[in-house]
Amino acid sequence: MVAQQKIKLAFISLFVVSFTPLISATLALAFGILFAWFFGNPYQQYSSTLSKWLLKVAVIGLGFNVNIMDVIEVGRSSIVLTIVSITAIIGLGELLTHAFRLNRNTGVLISFGTAICGGSAIAAMAPVIKAKQHEIAVALAVVFSLNAIGLVLFPVIGRMLALSDEQFATWAALAIHDTSSVVAASAAYSPIAVGIATTIKLTRAMWIIPYTAAAGVFWRSEERTSIPLFIFGFLLAAMCNSFLPHLDSVWQNLYFGAKHILVATLFLIGACVSKTIIKHTGWRPFAMATLLWVIVSSVLLLLILDKLI
Repeated sequence: MVAQQKIKLAFISLFVVSFTPLISATLALAFGILFAWFFGNPYQQYSSTLSKWLLKVAVIGLGFNVNIMDVIEVGRSSIVLTIVSITAIIGLGELLTHAFRLNRNTGVLISFGTAICGGSAIAAMAPVIKAKQHEIAVALAVVFSLNAIGLVLFPVIGRMLALSDEQFATWAALAIHDTSSVVAASAAYSPIAVGIATTIKLTRAMWIIPYTAAAGVFWRSEERTSIPLFIFGFLLAAMCNSFLPHLDSVWQNLYFGAKHILVATLFLIGACVSKTIIKHTGWRPFAMATLLWVIVSSVLLLLILDKLI
């Protein structure tokens, strides 16, 4: 009993410290994963729920450092790239699903999460294809694990290849699954990369609607999905930053606060990646998702280096 209380106290202490400048985004995620693996997460359910809400708050707050005209320009200039890349990733995922003999719904969820924005895309697609709870859990566990790897690996590769802030931000936004990991990886790379990557990723996330609508027709589903509301919050924050420049000090304080919230959120996300989840998921979904992710990331990186994106 005493030992469990000490574990709970240590967990809460690390979570609180994650809100301070003492811990970076990468370190917070690592602390969360290591704590869960060695001591377990004493607040597993609360961590999962709280991390989702804190992530939304953080993403909205990051909008206070973005110009709304940049968001519009990114959306306008990347329509063809977005449609082609999302469709190609989903198509490749379908082939790999058959190759690895995966459950069809699990393969679709992993492919959709890889193509657009990880957990949000999976959550949106699940009711449309009538996915079962264990299928959703497997897809989320796989994406969660690859997110953690991408968050650590991408900044290292970016610096090895001397990618510019814009190149890295584009690669991270297109190749890393979840918005949280995209923001954290770009934050570890440079302050400029954060704004670019967040804008590209959230613009891409808006394509959840047409693709889930198309899936609903294909699966003959009556379920309907809606665009994640935090995206509207991000756009509203960007509009405040753009059209009310005399309040710039307020927007910057909100932006810096959001960055600290994001770091604490990453600690909770890391603490949800347990040995049990990985063990019960099995190797096939991980193998399929990893191969899909490596192919997509490599092709995108080559296109960026060749200045084709």
